[in-house]
Amino acid sequence: MLVCAGLSPHPPIIIPKIGGNELRKAKSTVDAMREWASFIAEQGPQVLVFISPHGIFTRRQMGYLQNPDLSGDFAAFGAPEISFQVKNELELARKIAVEADQEGVEVLGVDLDNWYVNDPGSLDHGITVPLYYLEEAGIDAALVAFGISLLPRQKLFRFGQALGRVLEMSPKRIGLIASGDLSHRLIPGAPAGYDPRGKEFDLIIKESLERMDAEKLLNLPDDLVEDAGECGLRPIIMLLGALKGYQVEPEIYSYEGPFGVGYLVAGFRIGEEAAANEPSTSHVQLARRSLEHYLRTGEMMPTPDPLSEGLEKCAGAFVSLKKEGQLRGCIGTFEPFRENIASEIIHNAVAAGVEDPRFWPVELDELPEIDISVDILTPAEPVASKDDLDPKRYGIIVKSGRRTGLLLPDLEGVDNVDKQISIACQKAGISPGEQIEILRFEVIRYE
Repeated sequence: MLVCAGLSPHPPIIIPKIGGNELRKAKSTVDAMREWASFIAEQGPQVLVFISPHGIFTRRQMGYLQNPDLSGDFAAFGAPEISFQVKNELELARKIAVEADQEGVEVLGVDLDNWYVNDPGSLDHGITVPLYYLEEAGIDAALVAFGISLLPRQKLFRFGQALGRVLEMSPKRIGLIASGDLSHRLIPGAPAGYDPRGKEFDLIIKESLERMDAEKLLNLPDDLVEDAGECGLRPIIMLLGALKGYQVEPEIYSYEGPFGVGYLVAGFRIGEEAAANEPSTSHVQLARRSLEHYLRTGEMMPTPDPLSEGLEKCAGAFVSLKKEGQLRGCIGTFEPFRENIASEIIHNAVAAGVEDPRFWPVELDELPEIDISVDILTPAEPVASKDDLDPKRYGIIVKSGRRTGLLLPDLEGVDNVDKQISIACQKAGISPGEQIEILRFEVIRYE
């Protein structure tokens, strides 16, 4: 079971033997690391699962180390006498890989000697720095070592969700550690140069973790992330994905940037009553599994039993598919048609994948490249005038006789009411000037 989680910076300079006199400049971080490590130790983890931005790095997959024994030291930083020898919990890593595949994220195992060309046989400092403090606190645990990927943030979040499900089901006590520094551009002379947006980025990360606001981080502007020169965003997103559904109490132990790099130390206490103990099939996960099941078998997936909270209700639902940011299929029902939301999603996911007449059917081998969103619709209500509409907030249904057209809210390029109505009418085959009835609805969007 997942018993705790943490975010750790990883500058080797906070290791006393390495930092020397410079250690006092990062005193807040050093003190926080010891407090943080004590918190992790109190939870009694038998396995530590690390996500490090300085380990395995790929474009389209996630990777983990598959050597039975893992080793590391600080020889590259002048302290070879500080070394680590740990067991690799390979069975757990492989289970994570299988579960992640269900979310459309490919995971591969690699060997230390084949991966670390410049320092063969060594764990990276993204792992060894926090591991130093964890072992100092008395933790003797096996490891699982994941790297990062250039996959879109939403897919990294889904990988985190898959990771969280596997950790919850493990009979062993698991601690999840995301390793990452924040902006490397906080002050003039910083390692990656100076950019005033570095501080802005760091404050957003800190506030988002205090609120457990994954959505904020998933939608950070790309230019802000680039300007910050960071290395911790992707591990943090995967961490938040793993913690989604749990009752989590975050604690920020410290934040500082004495050398121009943001160091944030945070712990996450997992409540006794976690939502992850309930059925864990999410709206998007259900849609993905439904489409994959159909593409593999040619048959509709049965409705899960029991259902996660909310899926047992009745409502209209739309399933949208995108590939490389472009629409790949979208089918839905604007009012309840089946016995529950789960069944609506299962059938509409298949329809979006293989029945949308605007696109060729989705093929199984492209499914990992497909991003899926699910919109659950509130009951439609008639409007008295266009003043009651807002294309960002409300979707609309237009009717004229038996012809009906629907447009979801908050669509790219639909920035005013007249355009929204015009597009909906076109979809229904309603000519300009015809008398129409307009209804509005809201959606709850799952991505």
